[in-house]
Amino acid sequence: MKSAPQSNTQSVQLVDIDDDYQGQRLDNFLITYLKGVPKSKIYQIVRKGEVRVNKKRKKADYRLETGDQIRIPPIRVAEPKPVVKVYDKTLKLIEDSIIYEDESFMAINKPSGIAVHGGSGVSWGLIEAVRQIRPDVRRLELVHRLDRDTSGIILIAKKGAVLKVFHQYLQSKQMTKIYHALVVGRWPKHKRDVDVPLRKIELQSGERIVKVDGKGKPSKTEYRILNAFKGFSLVEASPITGRTHQIRVHCQFAGCPIVGDEKYCPEDDLQVQKASGYNRLCLHARELRFKHPESGKPMTLNADYGSDFQNILNGVTQA
Repeated sequence: MKSAPQSNTQSVQLVDIDDDYQGQRLDNFLITYLKGVPKSKIYQIVRKGEVRVNKKRKKADYRLETGDQIRIPPIRVAEPKPVVKVYDKTLKLIEDSIIYEDESFMAINKPSGIAVHGGSGVSWGLIEAVRQIRPDVRRLELVHRLDRDTSGIILIAKKGAVLKVFHQYLQSKQMTKIYHALVVGRWPKHKRDVDVPLRKIELQSGERIVKVDGKGKPSKTEYRILNAFKGFSLVEASPITGRTHQIRVHCQFAGCPIVGDEKYCPEDDLQVQKASGYNRLCLHARELRFKHPESGKPMTLNADYGSDFQNILNGVTQA
């Protein structure tokens, strides 16, 4: 993508679209490109026809094509926020957590406690750190999300076309996700899946949680018992749908909340767990199966437990 240099008050810009942005919606491209400009202003200039693609008016949902030229009118952009510097020790931790990388994408075994991106009181996340680790890679985008306290495999695309393929995989269920969870109690042998609707709820405190609710969205997770211990079970969870906190709430609904889950585990259980040193959410994205987005070759990626998860597992095994 080529464009004229940006300043705080821009002149008319002509932006040439290359393969990296093939298929992206016009509005989403402008929101990313014009950082600091309110979304309402972006939709306004598109609606008024001030944004032109190949000298023609286009709607916000127009899909960009390689070779398109976008005319962006003069528009005032807020001063860019300073780049947050991530500590070298953290950068090394993330560098050491890369389990696969090629020219198309990279896979990282994300440690528990690291958010996937900055925002909502978090100054930086995994993607900001990766952009500092790989400054020469022009585009790095999260393919999917993991909760801050969930560890395990997460994919980052290096090309727009690759990101698009991965999103198609996710929408058409061509990517298999397998999680491991250490839960409280004995998982019922007959409970091979949990199929109940989930709905997001905002509490008076402003905290957002998810509950089983008949008015919620269809949600299904398949389960398999991996091992049973005194007072705990290690289970494999395969989400069929992809709702927020799905595995966590489905485990709670089954009567076996995840160890260390401060949102969905009873407070009394949490206090006992913390007293035993079990002080993290014991949910780990263990495996991903999919076809390589460019070669089509079948791939299976596995992420080992981190030392914190393994130490907790050792503790319940020896109890």
